[in-house]
Amino acid sequence: MSSSAFYCQMTDLIFTERELVQSLKEYIEAEEMKLEAVKSWANKLDMLTHASTSDPEGFLAHPVNAYKLMKRLNTEWSELESLVLQDPSDGFISNMSVHRQYFPDEEDEKGAAKALMRLQDTYKLDSESFSKGKLPGVRYNAELTVDDCFDMGKLAYNEIDYYHSVLWMQQALRQMDLGEDAKTAKADILDYLSYSVYQMGDLPRAIELTRRLVAIDPSHQRAGANLHYFEQLLSKELRARGRSQQEPADERPIQLDTYERPKDYLPEREVYEALCRGEGVKMTQKRRSRLFCRYQDGNRSPRLLLKPMKEEDEWDSPHIVRFLEALSDEEIEKIKELAKPNLARATVRDPKTGVLTVAHYRVSKSAWLEGEDDPVIARVNQRIEDITGLSVDTAELLQVANYGVGGQYEPHYDFSRKDEPDAFKSLGTGNRVATFLNYMSDVEAGGATVFPDIGAAIWPRKGTAVFWYNLFKSGEGDYRTRHAACPVLVGSKWVSNKWIHERGQEFRRPCGLTEVD
Repeated sequence: MSSSAFYCQMTDLIFTERELVQSLKEYIEAEEMKLEAVKSWANKLDMLTHASTSDPEGFLAHPVNAYKLMKRLNTEWSELESLVLQDPSDGFISNMSVHRQYFPDEEDEKGAAKALMRLQDTYKLDSESFSKGKLPGVRYNAELTVDDCFDMGKLAYNEIDYYHSVLWMQQALRQMDLGEDAKTAKADILDYLSYSVYQMGDLPRAIELTRRLVAIDPSHQRAGANLHYFEQLLSKELRARGRSQQEPADERPIQLDTYERPKDYLPEREVYEALCRGEGVKMTQKRRSRLFCRYQDGNRSPRLLLKPMKEEDEWDSPHIVRFLEALSDEEIEKIKELAKPNLARATVRDPKTGVLTVAHYRVSKSAWLEGEDDPVIARVNQRIEDITGLSVDTAELLQVANYGVGGQYEPHYDFSRKDEPDAFKSLGTGNRVATFLNYMSDVEAGGATVFPDIGAAIWPRKGTAVFWYNLFKSGEGDYRTRHAACPVLVGSKWVSNKWIHERGQEFRRPCGLTEVD
């Protein structure tokens, strides 16, 4: 299932869990009935044996008592034994076994935790915001316990991600210090936190936290050695700087900006994430004055003459347009219905080999639909051709993608560059000349399509579609179209993509005379 939490399949798990809860309640009810029967029998026998043992000979002098004693020991105690040996859990266990095959595994849980950290980074949300459920657009409250926060921090620690380990261990410690009960021991939190803080280069705070750990657990096997090592390191640093006085540890709680987040493989990470938050968008008044809306009849396409498509400019250069009412609600539901059984971890095309493969920078689920699958798909394909004036005969199949919470696709190009000559070679239809992207849901928070190189952010609106050319008329790639799907913060994002290729467009979009025409 991977990473996150892919919404369409997670909704099925919600109902699975409800069924298991009902099964569990039935098991509890059966156990309670069994215990009540045993308890009633025990109470009755308790009174009886109290009387019988006070005067055994007198008790057995009555022939009925003698008979009933024989009967109880020969028959009724055996029946009680059978009752006690009955296991009402059989139904619940068999139900669990049926559903367990669909349960998330450890990798899925890890992916969901990473999704929370990804959202934390992208939208600059501190750990407390997550822990207390303070997110924009949420309809239901959900809080993280000390143990939840500790597990998040431990996962990051095991991934050698000390930055996030610090943030989550700090939150676990904060909630515990406020009196929240937990299975996790405070010494364990301090152990992970102190070492993670040390790895972030904050020796004074690492020493202070380790001293707290030693005070709680003087026999801790690592704490004493770590404390000695940290103090030696700090003394060495102070001598190197010509100082003898140890700097006091910072008493302020660790926040998102306390330590610098380590750089990673994505050069435009900060720009990309700022755009996802709606910051740094370069929509100036001058640019806005160049944007218009119009009715699009697809160069007098018969299917658009009576009801032309409403078209809005989203960006002037490169030209990005949005089509309103591109899909009806009924069409959207049908497309989702067709896609759901085939949804699988989304893949990207390896630029070297052209082979589709999964990648950590694309977190979603997708399915591919053909025109022959259903009249709705054929109708959507035809509509795309009518609107754009481009042939879809050589286009890729309609790709339906679902981004659950934390789902994203980091900055990428839709077209293949000169150093990737084999990216689309197997298709035999040339490069991706244009992208047609249908939004099939609204998103409560996050999920924008952003273009870091030009500073554009386009927000999902259900039923609309955006369109842009990836190539200039010369066939050269337009590098300004590098774009990303921002992580979904709250909600679920459904889209469908149609990538239109060069072959077949020779007379529909003639070549330009210059490289950037």
